Amino acid sequence: MGQIYSVKEIFYTLQGEGFHSGRAVVFLRFSGCNLWSGREEDRAKAKCKFCDTDFVGIDGENGGKYNAAELAELVNQQWPISNGSNKMVVCTGGEPMLQLDRELLSIMQSKGFFVAIETNGTIPVLEGIDWICVSPKPQTEIVQIRGNELKFIYPQPDLDPQQFEELAFEHYFVQPMDGLELQKNTESCVQFCKSHPMWKLSLQTHKILGIP
Repeated sequence: MGQIYSVKEIFYTLQGEGFHSGRAVVFLRFSGCNLWSGREEDRAKAKCKFCDTDFVGIDGENGGKYNAAELAELVNQQWPISNGSNKMVVCTGGEPMLQLDRELLSIMQSKGFFVAIETNGTIPVLEGIDWICVSPKPQTEIVQIRGNELKFIYPQPDLDPQQFEELAFEHYFVQPMDGLELQKNTESCVQFCKSHPMWKLSLQTHKILGIP
């Protein structure tokens, strides 16, 4: 019997961040993370303390437990365009590499999906994933040292984005840390990009526009 995947939610929307911002995608959010339990009482002692995503449980839109064939078909059903062109699924979490495996990847790609992953980089990513976005977190070892996009949430007191500039990524983004100091953090990101031109600014446009 194959793996059973725990899924928080699956929904069709526009990508709000990074290189593919504005592109229509299906978000496949897996439950669970290796850097935080997702419980507020554990946030202070977690390795990643600033996560703004609910990835606990299977109670979101289309959430549940599925085998690979069921999950790939449910992802496919969210794509509303009959001709099936430009199909993209973003595997996220939590940490998607705790669950995403070759069987699920292969089935989604066989259905015509360009498969992207958003990962913290502490677990090696499967060969064959079409787009790799790594978002480094403090107090962790980044083992996924190559990919398409490195997205650094800025600022992080114990982490300097410049330490990742020698890794093998095609695009480098800084993104303002959300919260009470969002405006200040956005201004800091703008200044950082102006001082370090290899970096580009990523904004959470889905929050700005009120897109789920």
